[in-house]
Amino acid sequence: MSRADFFLWVALPYLCIASFVVGHVWRYRRDQYTWTARSTQLFERPLLLVGSTLFHFGLLAAIGGHVLGILVPRSWTEAIGISDTVYHWFAVVAGTISGLAIVAGLAILLYRRLSIGRIRVTTTRSDLVLYPVLVATIVLGMLATSWGSAADRYAYRETVSPWFRGVFALDPHAALIAGAPFVFQAHAVTAWLLFAIWPFTRLVHVWSVPLAYVGRTPILYRRSAGPTLARDAEA
Repeated sequence: MSRADFFLWVALPYLCIASFVVGHVWRYRRDQYTWTARSTQLFERPLLLVGSTLFHFGLLAAIGGHVLGILVPRSWTEAIGISDTVYHWFAVVAGTISGLAIVAGLAILLYRRLSIGRIRVTTTRSDLVLYPVLVATIVLGMLATSWGSAADRYAYRETVSPWFRGVFALDPHAALIAGAPFVFQAHAVTAWLLFAIWPFTRLVHVWSVPLAYVGRTPILYRRSAGPTLARDAEA
């Protein structure tokens, strides 16, 4: 194994995981007031509603596809009767739909941020780092999906997937991904970099989903009588 392979496929993942964990602890303890998505809904709503909906639902579908294709071993899907043909067909269809939704949603959000002055001025330095890495990860992910699934040209579930699971099992086999096509390697690197910068960007808002709102006690609002109503009542 070369030094470059060791750094990219062994050292880099653990450095990024450390940044992800330690960064979240640091951000929470030091800067809770910015633990938010920095919503600009008050400045513009229609584009935000469409773009955010497409992006988030597409992203959830993509995460589900990664869980099935990377975290779930091939032998498990075969054990429950999912053949390679069925899996690849599902990966192409679902991956294409979720990818297009993500790209469309992100394009709308970026257009909204760049074209509306009141929103553009709210862009932070962390956004200037986040957006390029996020776009690169998404584009490379779509290319990797089409490359590995459309015609079964590359069996990433036998190479990239075991390497990725090995990282969390503290037994990464760098050779498995060192020989993978460049698009898979680039997608893996940008994904790890995204995890590394995650705690220092607006992405931290994903841990603040207001689930408690569903079961909370309704808040009762009463209308107060203004000066005019008060005078009319006295009259």
